[in-house]
Amino acid sequence: MRTIKHLVLAVVALTAVNLTSLQAAQPHMHAALDHLRAARAELQRAEHNKGGWRARTLSNVDKAIADTENGIKAGK
Repeated sequence: MRTIKHLVLAVVALTAVNLTSLQAAQPHMHAALDHLRAARAELQRAEHNKGGWRARTLSNVDKAIADTENGIKAGK
């Protein structure tokens, strides 16, 4: 009986460690953040303002970057 309790506790502990490391890693959120930053760089290099749409898009991308960073922080 004691061995079963220890086994159950070990499994629970390992599961908690695995879930924590998966949450902290967040590879898809980090990849999205990289893509958003690359998109922002491309928009910065684009010529002309395109009737205000380039500036509006830059603002939206900046917001998306901030939201993604906040999501990563919240997932830790």
